[in-house]
Amino acid sequence: MRSTKAINAVERLKTRSGNPQYAAISLSGGLFYLVDRALAGEQKLSSPLRLDDFVAFVNALKPEKPRRVSKLDLAMDEQIKRSGKPRDPSTG
Repeated sequence: MRSTKAINAVERLKTRSGNPQYAAISLSGGLFYLVDRALAGEQKLSSPLRLDDFVAFVNALKPEKPRRVSKLDLAMDEQIKRSGKPRDPSTG
């Protein structure tokens, strides 16, 4: 179950980078390391890391692109901010 988190992180990296040759290698004791199985052979890209450190390392290799924000998203955010303000009793 714990390795699923590492595998999902590598799958996201494959999608973001366009390189399907990345793989997570699991070691005993809950350690993982990242390899790139390029044509020239297998290259080890990290030292053995604990699960959370491994996921952080993989996510940092190719960060996600920022999500585009539409005008409707901005308008909704403004409306939410305004709705949280206390109402001014002098305006009726």
